[in-house]
Amino acid sequence: MRMTLVTGGARSGKSRFAESLLKDHPKVGYIATSKAIDADMVDRIKKHREQRPSTWPTIEQYRDFNNLPDNKAFQDCEIFLLDCVTIMVTNIMFDDEGIDFDTCSREVIEDMERRIFDEMKKLIATMQEHDKDLILVTNEVGSGLVPAYRLGSIYRDIAGRVNQYLAEKADDVYCIISGLPLKLK
Repeated sequence: MRMTLVTGGARSGKSRFAESLLKDHPKVGYIATSKAIDADMVDRIKKHREQRPSTWPTIEQYRDFNNLPDNKAFQDCEIFLLDCVTIMVTNIMFDDEGIDFDTCSREVIEDMERRIFDEMKKLIATMQEHDKDLILVTNEVGSGLVPAYRLGSIYRDIAGRVNQYLAEKADDVYCIISGLPLKLK
């Protein structure tokens, strides 16, 4: 299994670059982690679909990756592009709608982070076990302003630690700036 991480800021060209890495590969699968929660996200998902080849089967999933082997698209493909890790983190954070991020305890946050890391570990283990290559797209969250509210800080901290973990595990890491790739590893 070979793993590549593609990171960068919002609208930096991460997805386009990640897709370009797969242009000559015949058996590509796409793991979409977004949920169509509003009209803007529906439009964004539509644009991403139009951007990538229609021959790539799409698996819409952001958790329970140990179930991937049951999916025919998973069985038929050799390499997967997961877009995007930070949306996956967001979705898992909001799976439990009862959390008040302004007042929740440190233990609640640590448990949430453990669940997020468990999902990342399941994804990597599943890919390794089935000898599937993986390209992950994620947002670089550490270059912006310090969030003015607690939820923003919690999200930035968890996403930053997830990105560090994935960069450590990855064979190749690229940072995309203004559409241009910078190979970090």
